[in-house]
Amino acid sequence: MEKPVVASAAKKAKGKVRPSSAKAKAKQGASLLTPAEIHEVFSRFAAAMPHPRTELEHLNPFTLLVAVVLSAQATDAGVNKATKTLFKQADTPQKMVILGEEKLRDAIKTVGLFNTKAKNVIALSKALVEEHGGKVPQDREALEKLPGVGRKSANVVLNVAFGEPAIAVDTHIFRVANRTGIAPGQNVVEVERKLLRTIPAPYRKDAHHWLILHGRYVCKARKPDCPACAIRDLCEYRHKTVGTAALRA
Repeated sequence: MEKPVVASAAKKAKGKVRPSSAKAKAKQGASLLTPAEIHEVFSRFAAAMPHPRTELEHLNPFTLLVAVVLSAQATDAGVNKATKTLFKQADTPQKMVILGEEKLRDAIKTVGLFNTKAKNVIALSKALVEEHGGKVPQDREALEKLPGVGRKSANVVLNVAFGEPAIAVDTHIFRVANRTGIAPGQNVVEVERKLLRTIPAPYRKDAHHWLILHGRYVCKARKPDCPACAIRDLCEYRHKTVGTAALRA
């Protein structure tokens, strides 16, 4: 895994120059940052992580889909531990169906909600075989019809497996988008749409990874590591931490 963006890039940044209309735009639903600032944010992410990638280990679109379904309310590390052996046995929908729900349940029993997830994985595997020729569809509507697959999971698959500029807004991305002011919103769909509108086109494909890694390792929920943040001079968060002080807001 590539390291998250660090603070060295921020040292080169000049002071912020904000137009008087910025707050008015924010009230209308726009970003709290100017287009130039947003471009600078993602240019720093790109410089620090030129080729970001998901932390979910997978072999192909199908195993990615399975890993994403298993990752709901679970850590990527926990999912990777379970799938390391599983994917050696079943790396296609056909093999997963043959493996069966009982053996699958046993293979993923260390993952939260494993009973429900086992049912969904077998059901989606059957659907892929019967309705999609054993292939993962490159279509949001078709993906969301699969058992256990919602909008966020579909976005991950579209982005990682097929290279589409989709953004799966999880708790980390939702926090970063609101905290920094890049794309404030009341719910994940609102944040997703704002991100897609405001992120410059050249950065949209990798934005999902940059934002989630930034939220996971730097802009953490309880103790954001603001001193190590490369975009702290652009961030609108009012309660920036100093040193290792905990967030008390």
